[in-house]
Amino acid sequence: MLTKRTIGQTRNKKKILIVNAYLDDSHQSIARSNKVPPAMGPVYLAGAFSRETCEVQLYNEQYSGPLEDERLFAWPDLLVLTGLNTALDRMKQLTAYARTKNPKVIVAAGGPPIRALPRYASRFFDYTCLGDVEELQQVITETLGKDYIAPYMNPRYDLAEWIGRIGYAESTRYCNFHCSFCSLTGEGRKYSKYSLDDVRRQIVGLGKRKLLFFIDNNFYGNDRGFFLQRLELLRQMRREGYFDYWGALVTNDFFLKEENLTLARESGCLALFSGVESFDANWLKSVNKNQNTRVPQIEMISKCLDAGIVFIYGLMLDVSSRPVDDLRRELDFITGTPEITLPSFLTLAIPLLGTPYFYDSLAQSRILPNTKIRDLNSQTISMRPVDSLAKTVEFVREIVSLSGYRSRALKHAAGFFRRYRSALNGYQMMTALGNTVYFCAQDFLTAPTRFVRMFRPEPQRTHVSSTEILDPVYRPLFPVAVRYQDYFKPTMLTDAAGHLVDELAEDLVDPRSALTQRAAS
Repeated sequence: MLTKRTIGQTRNKKKILIVNAYLDDSHQSIARSNKVPPAMGPVYLAGAFSRETCEVQLYNEQYSGPLEDERLFAWPDLLVLTGLNTALDRMKQLTAYARTKNPKVIVAAGGPPIRALPRYASRFFDYTCLGDVEELQQVITETLGKDYIAPYMNPRYDLAEWIGRIGYAESTRYCNFHCSFCSLTGEGRKYSKYSLDDVRRQIVGLGKRKLLFFIDNNFYGNDRGFFLQRLELLRQMRREGYFDYWGALVTNDFFLKEENLTLARESGCLALFSGVESFDANWLKSVNKNQNTRVPQIEMISKCLDAGIVFIYGLMLDVSSRPVDDLRRELDFITGTPEITLPSFLTLAIPLLGTPYFYDSLAQSRILPNTKIRDLNSQTISMRPVDSLAKTVEFVREIVSLSGYRSRALKHAAGFFRRYRSALNGYQMMTALGNTVYFCAQDFLTAPTRFVRMFRPEPQRTHVSSTEILDPVYRPLFPVAVRYQDYFKPTMLTDAAGHLVDELAEDLVDPRSALTQRAAS
């Protein structure tokens, strides 16, 4: 589905700028140059444009920091924007800059915030793309003409300066599970597969890499035959020298068949990421992540490691339904269990727009007053906590710095090395123990330029959505046209009473209540 506001057509060679808009969870203007995985949306979007009739540039704010080149804002005929929920305000800001410098620029925006808020977004962007990346071809046809469309949408890896020794590909889209907190559940899109030829073309396009990592939401999926076919393709292409190892994201049902681990390892699998989220079975059931309760998670992780595959995961800390002391016990348990890897990241539970978790939180008045879309990130409390706000903030500050867990993490690393030194090769052990370092110092490892800034005074964050500071980018870099000055105001989610703001109400109607009303009528 595509909605449009303006159309402008020319026959000249066109200049295209594709930007991954990004606002960092730290609320500072920094570059996460070592963030894994990096944003790949611009790479796939760029494949829609003809190499013969279009000049395309990519800019990834996650990797390079905020776009501040005034000449670049004036350059494009077509500006394409993508990003996560929290980046909606940044998309508006980039649009204001580009239209100030070039009033004729056409702006197309897509990604989770646009799909969640299509009516609201249509106020700011010429084209709001609500589907997959291929929808950009329709935008090109209507604004530039068919001559500017690529005959086949091959990812433009050659334009992405942020891709290094690790190459990224995609073999499936969406997920066959429906966790209540996941944006994929909110969007309701069906799990789908690429053809094997598509997968091969992506790998060939990447060239030779040390590690090939699949960014699928669920590499395993619900088609075992297709899974086995991809393993055979990976064995072939590994023999051809395209990569040394591969990794992917899988759901926990992958581990129900021990044969899967053997097959993956034989085809060159180095590491697998799986969404553990929590070791608390009751919480997992409450968010419809029942696939994680079928096998004890400690057993699952240790079997993966014993099979010679590094297990990577993240942890979700839901302060709105679990006491801080309970969450502390979980962290103590993890850091005291050398049979498993440490989580590669910690995040607060987030009421992502349009998800069942969001609608439940809204109905139960759990979302705090004066919460902004920008506040829906891993380090900001956006829902009423079980404990006092003061106690919860103290806990969040602790997990952001992890200062209280570093000695435990080092002790864990020593025990992990002794436990798995014969099961993992040197590169894998380096990956697993590197995750320990990542766990303790993620902020500096992913954003090394922060070493330069660490002695500069920074505004004191509250870590509470109702009172959290705004990022420096909310102050315009240069004067923008008067009609676009409001683009720098934060998009509010709730008002002072904690109710959904009127301007988002039409977009955020709980589909479950709408179905109930239709059934009743």
